[in-house]
This record gives sequence, structure tokens and C-alpha cells, in this order.
Amino acid sequence: MAYFIIADNQDLTRIGVQSLCEGVGDSTIDFASNKKELLLLLRENENAIIVLDYTLFDFVDVNELFILHQRFPDTHWILLSDELSSDFTHRVAIESYAFSIVTKNSDQDDISRAIRLALRRERFICQQVTDQILTFNYHKEKREDNKLTPTEIDILREIALGKTTKEIAGDRHSSFHTVNTHRKNIFRKLEVNTAYEAIRYAIRAGLIDGPDYYI
Repeated sequence: MAYFIIADNQDLTRIGVQSLCEGVGDSTIDFASNKKELLLLLRENENAIIVLDYTLFDFVDVNELFILHQRFPDTHWILLSDELSSDFTHRVAIESYAFSIVTKNSDQDDISRAIRLALRRERFICQQVTDQILTFNYHKEKREDNKLTPTEIDILREIALGKTTKEIAGDRHSSFHTVNTHRKNIFRKLEVNTAYEAIRYAIRAGLIDGPDYYI
């Protein structure tokens, strides 16, 4: 019997992935909304297949993800996320065969294939991510100036204070969409995937003063 952990905070994604996991045959499915819940489930099921939206779980960095897999070496991971950085996908693809990578924009057939291959502990990387990995060095050399704008720095400071996108939009009298677009641009420019990573990067770069912020 296959055992899946769906680690995603978005209800529609959970429902869709659950349906695809059930489609592979006899399986048990649990859900995790944060790292603590994920760890508890892994302790009980050390050979799980984890479908994870990395961008929604505040991992310190990719090393923490690798350490978690090393702690539970019989697991297989399907990273189901949008807008993962080139640095991240390149490193995951090189360093571990236990991680498949697909995006939420991937065809249903690709996600189903990743799930089926995971049952055999085989990796699948969708074409979009494969193209991103293959052009990684080119983008490192050709990347345009990625300095944050004053507005983006202000929003990054708000993120560092632990505020949600909705709260920041309310404080700035802006729409959720506008603030979310700024957030995505910040992550893209800093080549990070989560708020935690963005804050750590900004502190190291001197964009914000570490002692004043939540981390």
C-alpha cells in the first residue's frame, strides 16, 4: 500500500492531488499544513511519498529539506510549487535523486506521472523545470540588475515583521494583487522561494536590520 503525505496549505491543490494519488490504486493519504505536522507524520511513516509545496512551508533553506530527507532516507518527495528559483531547482536536481519537481501549471498527466514514478522511487522533472535547469548558468551570467525598489524593500520589511500579504495590503491601502505581485518580484530578484529565505538574504545583504525583525 502506498502512503502519501500532501503538504500544501491550498485547499484546491489538496483536493486535486488527493484525487491523483487515489488514482494510482490502494493508498493511504494524510495532510500536513506545517513543518511540525509533516515531521510527526514522517516519524510514523518513514517510507512516505511527500507531495510538498516548498514555497508554502518556511524551510530555512534547501539544506533543511535535504537534512529532513537524510533523516528519513526511505522517503520520496514530489515538489509541487510555482516559481521555484533557478538556484534551488539546479541544486535539487544535482544533489538528490529522491526529489521529483513539477509545477502547479504542469499538465495533469505530468503530475500523475510524477506520482506513479515515485511509487517506484524514480524521479520525474517536468519540462518547464528541466528547461530552467538547463539554462541556469546562462541566467547566472546574463541576469539583469536585481536591486529591490524602495517599495519592495518596504514590503520586505513588513514581511519580516510577520505580516501576511492581506495585512500588508490593508496597511498600505493597496490591493492584495498589487502586494502579491511585489512579493513575487522580491522573491524572483533575490532568487529565493520563501519569506524566511527572503528575510535571511535581506539581513545578510544589509537591506534590513536583523535584530528588529521576526525570523
